[in-house]
Amino acid sequence: MSDSFIAIDWGSTNLRAWRYEHGECVDSVQSEAGVTRLEGRSPRQVFTELMARWQEPLPVVMAGMVGSNAGWLQVPYLPCPTRLTQVAKRLTEVKQVLPLKAWIVPGICVERADNCNVMRGEETQLIGAYAELPATLYVMPGTHSKWVQMEGDTLVDFRTVMTGELHHLLLNHSLIGVGLTEQRPDPQAFTQGLEAGLDEEHLVCRLFETRAAHVLGKLEKSAVSDWLSGLLIGNEVAQMQRKYPLPTGAALTVIGNPKLGERYAQALNLAGIRHRMLDGDRAFQSGIRSIVNELED
Repeated sequence: MSDSFIAIDWGSTNLRAWRYEHGECVDSVQSEAGVTRLEGRSPRQVFTELMARWQEPLPVVMAGMVGSNAGWLQVPYLPCPTRLTQVAKRLTEVKQVLPLKAWIVPGICVERADNCNVMRGEETQLIGAYAELPATLYVMPGTHSKWVQMEGDTLVDFRTVMTGELHHLLLNHSLIGVGLTEQRPDPQAFTQGLEAGLDEEHLVCRLFETRAAHVLGKLEKSAVSDWLSGLLIGNEVAQMQRKYPLPTGAALTVIGNPKLGERYAQALNLAGIRHRMLDGDRAFQSGIRSIVNELED
């Protein structure tokens, strides 16, 4: 199976799949059939429809929210600290699709008095990222950003920051978004927001200023989204820099969508934090290949 298989990243809102034959990606598909957007279908039905795209069946390895209590099968978490090499040893087989071979990758959790956290899907990206760009700290931007602390190949701790979701909620379901015009990109407003977020220890004190600034004409109504995005990302970076300080001269690795990653890169540059970038899809596919290779051993 090591060179021919199907990899699936099945999250809450999207599903992405890649078909590998003899080590080469020969086809891929992306849809909005995430586990929260099945439109009355079961995960098994969506899976069957996807497999019908390819006449010749191959073994399938899936990761993400498909293994959550809202997904297909609830796959147990591996507790921190955990070595990345242990993930491949704890896959859960999906027996409803026999004779086709399919497995779901486990998530990872932290369960302590000072930190309760879970991840699903990111562990697969981390496996691929560690193989390509080893680091003591990884940043995974997104709706729920992850900051992951490593010791060698062992994941020892991580935190989740709801920056993306908070931006959406504030802009669309709070007073901040009332009376706005169509939002347009505004790099200057974004940078100003970053600077404010990086300098503020208590973010709650600055949120209402987002509304006050555009009401008083100090901020263009069309630039509120970019200002708020900068404020939130800047403050996230400032808080996590204090939580997970890097050793002198070390660089963290940012894993994710290049467009969103660039926003974080701007914040990291302003904060004086060295960093490297890695595309999230590349990291995921590399991680799945490592898991598949472990299955063969």
